[in-house]
Amino acid sequence: MEKTKSKNKALTGIAGAHFVVAEMSRKGYIATVTSRNTEGVDILASNLDGSKLVSIQVKTSSNKYSTRSWILSKKQENAYSKNLFYVFVDLNGEDQMPDFYIIPSEIVADYIKNIYPETKKGLSEDEKKKRREKSDYRLYEIYDDKIAEKYHNKWENLGLEN
Repeated sequence: MEKTKSKNKALTGIAGAHFVVAEMSRKGYIATVTSRNTEGVDILASNLDGSKLVSIQVKTSSNKYSTRSWILSKKQENAYSKNLFYVFVDLNGEDQMPDFYIIPSEIVADYIKNIYPETKKGLSEDEKKKRREKSDYRLYEIYDDKIAEKYHNKWENLGLEN
């Protein structure tokens, strides 16, 4: 049973990356999925003339009742650059198109480093600190509709326009 669960998780990630590449191609960008062993970069993308290039980390959620939350790791607190972006994908079930949230890596790193512990309501500051130090996992959540609006399907956030 455990093997099936990890297989489904891998397939969810692969599906998310391919949905991103397909959507970017549809919108007129050049995008390709990197090798599965490429650390921290799932997609390389550029504008049509190749004058602008970005790296993309894809995080995918397969929850059909979209919660706009994705699991990251502690190392992503320090993984940012002006040319690295996250595309968070909600697959939304089989009969719907996915939702995409295009967010600069600096914003993601800042959130999981500084804001994430604050979302744990009911815990003392000491408890939050202990949990944070113990865990390698971080949760990126878009819990505010105004924030969601800023990133939802905003491919222009990548800065690839000519």
